[in-house]
Amino acid sequence: MIQTSRTVLSVAMLALLLGACQREEAAAPATGAAPAPDAPAASPALAAPAASASANAYCTGEPGTAPSGELVARRIPGADGDGSKGLYEGPVWDGQALYFSDFQFSDGFPSRIRRLGADGNLATAIEASGSNGLALGSDGALVAATHDRKELSRYDLRDGSRIRIVGQFEGQPFNSPNDLVIGADGTIWFTDPDFQRAAAPGGQAKTRVYRVATDGTVGVVDDSIANPNGIALSPDGRTLYVAGGGEQGVLRAYPVDEAGQAGPGRDLASTEVPDGMAVDCLGNVYLTEHTRQRVRVLSPQGESLATIKVDANITNAAFGGADRRTLYLTGAGAVWSIGLDVAGLPY
Repeated sequence: MIQTSRTVLSVAMLALLLGACQREEAAAPATGAAPAPDAPAASPALAAPAASASANAYCTGEPGTAPSGELVARRIPGADGDGSKGLYEGPVWDGQALYFSDFQFSDGFPSRIRRLGADGNLATAIEASGSNGLALGSDGALVAATHDRKELSRYDLRDGSRIRIVGQFEGQPFNSPNDLVIGADGTIWFTDPDFQRAAAPGGQAKTRVYRVATDGTVGVVDDSIANPNGIALSPDGRTLYVAGGGEQGVLRAYPVDEAGQAGPGRDLASTEVPDGMAVDCLGNVYLTEHTRQRVRVLSPQGESLATIKVDANITNAAFGGADRRTLYLTGAGAVWSIGLDVAGLPY
């Protein structure tokens, strides 16, 4: 860590996030009364830590075979929007449907969370979410990088209630939290570029990658990437991936030790206008290149394996479907999908 700061983070909130990557897709949501929006809940203790990330619940059985060559993803009918006015972002598969953020380029970058069912029906799950990247909490709630309040938020899909997880570093708001991933122990890693900084007052002097520990400590992982964007973890949780840097960007890999701390990063690959990414159960990275309108599939060593083309600017990726062998892609007013012979992680 370069630097750390403490924030007020409810113990109950941390308990909800512990073991996020180990939650079985069929597990029922946590029961009990939902907390009021923005109000911290009370809990006497943290939940027990999840099993080791090496036994990733999303990667049981035969993982399959990585794609190769040049492939093309197809638009999903019924999910088309106006790509000139905004973007679809932050896809996450909860076992039954794909959720994603739908935000506009107008003042404040208004956003809502949409639900695309397995039957192809599109609905609005959360109005005025202010969200970009989404992740899946251990209880089935959505954890969101939100630019409207410059914070990480938890959304309960049962009633739409919202709780702040963390909203500042060293006494100042973040710039515009963009993308996030949750480790098996509940640690949250997120990027904070300045793309939607104008959505609310305040911000940071630098764009950074942050780590939120389960005790509420906020630390800086890296402040040397201009506008860090996509972020992901390897299936075993021992490598953190971050993409950013704009037109001449980079995909950087950081070792994560047994204590859950990230070491110095190394550049894995050069990339053009990188955005979000997904990871399959073989550890390959599916990196979206926004204006190149494609996904680059890279091995854990940075070797190019395949490309997947789309027909508009692309933002992010997630694996879903009944066997998690469907790759979903979001972008400028579109959701694409392509069936693959490999299973992957749901965000």
